[in-house]
Amino acid sequence: MFAILIIAAAALGGSAGPARAAEPSIAGGERTVRLNPPQMFRLADQLLARGSNAQATQILEMLARNPDSDIRNEARFRHSRLLEAEGKTTGAALLLRAILDERPDAVPARLALAQLLDRMGDKDAAWREMRAVHASGLPAAVARIVDRYSEALRASRPHGASLEIALAPDSNINRATRSDTLGTIFGDFDIDQQSKARSGTGLSLRGQAYRRLALGERDTNLLVRLSGFGDLYRKMRFNDVAADLAVGPEMRLGRNQVNVEFGATQRWFGQKPFMRSVRAGATWTRPLGNLMQLRLSGSAALIDNQLNDLQDGKSYAGRVEIERAFSATTGVGLNLSLNRDALRDPGYATTGWRAGLIGWREIGRMTLTAQADVGRLHADGRLLLFPNRREDRYSRFGLGATFRQLQFRGFAPVARFSIERNRSTVEFYDYRRTRSEIGVVRAF
Repeated sequence: MFAILIIAAAALGGSAGPARAAEPSIAGGERTVRLNPPQMFRLADQLLARGSNAQATQILEMLARNPDSDIRNEARFRHSRLLEAEGKTTGAALLLRAILDERPDAVPARLALAQLLDRMGDKDAAWREMRAVHASGLPAAVARIVDRYSEALRASRPHGASLEIALAPDSNINRATRSDTLGTIFGDFDIDQQSKARSGTGLSLRGQAYRRLALGERDTNLLVRLSGFGDLYRKMRFNDVAADLAVGPEMRLGRNQVNVEFGATQRWFGQKPFMRSVRAGATWTRPLGNLMQLRLSGSAALIDNQLNDLQDGKSYAGRVEIERAFSATTGVGLNLSLNRDALRDPGYATTGWRAGLIGWREIGRMTLTAQADVGRLHADGRLLLFPNRREDRYSRFGLGATFRQLQFRGFAPVARFSIERNRSTVEFYDYRRTRSEIGVVRAF
């Protein structure tokens, strides 16, 4: 058997002349073969048919460096299918995303990415890709095929995990007031310096792990999810950490997806137990045509504030979200949420709402996001010490960018910036905050 050395000049942009073989060398028993890109694709197929995946991968990687975008993206697409067959879903998704960064109108790649994301358990991202397919404009015949494909997106990855790590400079890590005094029924009290707004740079951690268990029905699973976050600082009294465990069935009913969950949350602040709760909730998701999605969710919880018994009670929340794709690279989402905290002391019991708008756009291998939120909140009564009932006006504006061109092992750099302001009739709740995050997240 002679080893075959492929001269890749044609694959890297050189002349695509006829194939020729050099005489075997006496020292190495080696043949040199010159192939053009179509011949290299055929050779890769032959190697795959013989089970020589490693050699086929080398050829596809060479073709992926071709200056011709059609050849380059065809090689990426075939390589992604090979990685998917080998169970390397992250690498496969990254290759498909690289194709879409160059060719947002590449429908086969976007369909393959949607299917892969669905298998990995990220159904929201999968349906977002399907809406992007429709928004790119399809002939009627192709649209019907895509509709059938959308209905076939049912397979779910049985388990998975995600992680985000970021450095987070923050102008107000304790969300405290900057006021020097606090108005009370006895007059103005001076606020201790340690109780005022403090700035700092912390380590922000976000993570989630999940497991799906089949419940017998084809479209019904039991989803078990463990998630948490942590904002950690050098001065540990400002550390904010939470862990959440949730379990419940997820079901497909025609075009609808219904999730029911029961969960428990424990939160710590300053290394001390701060709050724990148990809840029951449900979410209903339904496509509205091909370009929009509607999601309704609601929950009820029992709250145990471990620092102040007057803040124990019940909490109710509801949320409406609508998401629409305008093109294969641009979309927008609207949301409205209502919250009722029926706590023991009327001064802590509150009713509030928030509305938000988020937009995103892909520019090459970068995704830009912009978000704005506003809201109002009022308490049932005033706290005994303060002359006024609490009434808040909340606003937040944020920008973000993900840089996939710098991805490494499934993660990509991300940068975020936000400005937050809460105006309150009670100085204790009046604050402003500027926060930046520079870190890494999953690249798809």
